[in-house]
Amino acid sequence: MALTVLCISFTLFLLLGVPVAFSIALSCLATYWVEGFPLELAFQNMISGMNVFSFLAIPFFVFSGELMLHGGIADKIVNFARNMVGHWRGGLGMANVVACTLFGGVSGSPVADVSAMGGVMIPMMKKEGYSADYAVNVTTHASLAGALMPTSHNLIIYAYAASGTAGVLAGPNIMVKGVSIGDLMFAGLLPCIVLMVCMLFAAWWVAKREGFPIRPDGSHSDHLDKFAGWHAVAVACVAALPGMLVVAIILGFIIMGVATATEAAGIAVTYSLLLTFIGYRTMNWSKLVKAAAKAAKTTGVVLLLIGVSTMFQYIMAILEIPDKTAELLLGATTNPLIMFLLINLILFLLGTFMDMASTILICTPLFLPLALQMGMGPVQFGMVMLLNCALGLNTPPVGTTQFVGCAIGNVSVEQVMKTILPFYGALFAVMAVVTYFPAFSTWLPSLLKGMPVY
Repeated sequence: MALTVLCISFTLFLLLGVPVAFSIALSCLATYWVEGFPLELAFQNMISGMNVFSFLAIPFFVFSGELMLHGGIADKIVNFARNMVGHWRGGLGMANVVACTLFGGVSGSPVADVSAMGGVMIPMMKKEGYSADYAVNVTTHASLAGALMPTSHNLIIYAYAASGTAGVLAGPNIMVKGVSIGDLMFAGLLPCIVLMVCMLFAAWWVAKREGFPIRPDGSHSDHLDKFAGWHAVAVACVAALPGMLVVAIILGFIIMGVATATEAAGIAVTYSLLLTFIGYRTMNWSKLVKAAAKAAKTTGVVLLLIGVSTMFQYIMAILEIPDKTAELLLGATTNPLIMFLLINLILFLLGTFMDMASTILICTPLFLPLALQMGMGPVQFGMVMLLNCALGLNTPPVGTTQFVGCAIGNVSVEQVMKTILPFYGALFAVMAVVTYFPAFSTWLPSLLKGMPVY
């Protein structure tokens, strides 16, 4: 009865257009009431879920990204990327891919990445002869790397969701344990490189097939313009490097054991303030207030989701929903390869209807024990989860990054979807690599664990 109430009420609230966080909260309260639990317990769960020290990293990472976004680092990264690869056919699209990947490491947010890079690159690409749908697809898909970067607050959300399954048996002698935030930060680097390479190929192939770019004089040369030279590349790199160093600072402090992930996030904010106010001198008080307001809003939304998901996870544990989900999927297949494919499909479909944080918080307790039972570690599963959720950000009906990109490019979602397959193909290739080749996620964290700490 309680499970029926939970599922039906949650679905009904979503269909009525109630925001996901409130849909979770209201469906949980209805289930608590049906089960006879005191409602005070629901709010206690909610408060305890948000009252976690490591969550201080979330506002720090978000604020650091907003400071970089409003501090003008995007223009410097674009200039660097264009000087490197902008002289080839499809070069502006390839430069877009490189710029989005680099800025994703700074902002840690696909939506912020699209907003910053799209605002610069999409109008520029349209002006130089690229179609609007191509410009939007390149930008929105390349920006998904921000979900895997060390500055991504979604890594912290996943670490929390995974720790919520601690003590749950996932099979004979297999115990679900928490996952290190530091391990997740390093695990995302190699998949990000693979994603960038696949997106570079997709951008080049589509540009080659469609005859992009077309010069203003109407010619179809394989070169957009002459290579600016390595000196220009070096100058642009030096200008952009201080902004991109925020990733190296975070990872460096964690490797050396100087700071935890939370403390490193605080250091990143301090560095961002010094860089934008004193280094680049592009920050003013008006921009600072806007950055702080946006960071506060994002943090509030994320913490609300975490709080209500704690209520949801309590109900799932009481009703043994993870065990029932595992039994259902194991009844369909016991082949790990097919099981991972099913998990990917389910996560992708759910990600098209819910935002990233909601999908992580709800689905991690459901599928992590099953993935462990099938031989997939928690770090690798985290990368699979984040990739699926990121892909959902670029797929209607939610498709936040896609809607932002379409608004900037002044093109309809329907038009963009008609030419999206090559870019989807690149993303699905990355998904297959991360899912079926564990080393792409686990090699770097395991290597660094063997390094001495100074």
